[in-house]
Amino acid sequence: MLGSYRAELLKLRKRSAVWVLFGAGLVLSLIFGYLLPYLGYATGDDNPGTDGVPRAQVLEGMLPSHVLDNTIGGYPIFAGALALVLGAIVIGGEYTWGTLKTILTQRPGRASVLTAQFLALGTMIVIWVLGIFVASALCSIGIAAGENGSMSWPGPLDLLRGLAGGWLVLMMWCLAGAVLAVAFRNVALPIGLGVVWILGIEPLLAGVVSSLLPDLDVVTNALPGTNAGSLVFAVTGISAADAPPGVRDAVSGGRALLTLFAYCAVFAGLAAWTTRRRDIT
Repeated sequence: MLGSYRAELLKLRKRSAVWVLFGAGLVLSLIFGYLLPYLGYATGDDNPGTDGVPRAQVLEGMLPSHVLDNTIGGYPIFAGALALVLGAIVIGGEYTWGTLKTILTQRPGRASVLTAQFLALGTMIVIWVLGIFVASALCSIGIAAGENGSMSWPGPLDLLRGLAGGWLVLMMWCLAGAVLAVAFRNVALPIGLGVVWILGIEPLLAGVVSSLLPDLDVVTNALPGTNAGSLVFAVTGISAADAPPGVRDAVSGGRALLTLFAYCAVFAGLAAWTTRRRDIT
């Protein structure tokens, strides 16, 4: 198992697509968390994007006290879609390249190989979360120093809870991509279905239920994106008015946490069962 885990880490480290996805997530976080708000702050009343929002409030949202908001605020949708793509290309690539057959002719069994892949993906998600946090923290420090803003930070436990919650959100989406890749034994279809679900189907379904069929909110409250957004809302303490797309208090933080753990277990279990029961070719 340890040898397989090290091998999977080596493959991830040398695979350019992994770092391209990480770079995309990092750039999106910095653009929407700092660049666009700072441009709105600098232009003041001339920027229609900050119409009616005091400049002091715009600046406060970029200071270190709100670093968690800007780090994991985009995880339920945008970064989540990138994590799903990561899981799909890592697991599905073994089928499209035909390398899984070669791996399984060696010592590791199917369960060991898949477990090592999941552990390697979890490790890579940790690197993603920490990397985006460090970049966001540096931007917050630079803006606070340049604008004489407050240097107060969230407490260590709050930071740990927020980053752990963000990791769970991305890991859930990553496993969703992985189980789709195992089911379809390729890369393109899982990515297409998963991204369309995250960016289109689930938000549309939640909007329709919220406006037209409120009695069916029990269905939308069980969806993965809804619980991902609720967990981010709970661990950041962001206000509903300032929450980014996909982040809202649809369910409690405790319920969202348990639901995301359940999704991770179901996705991993389905991938393992399918891998063991079906021909890999």
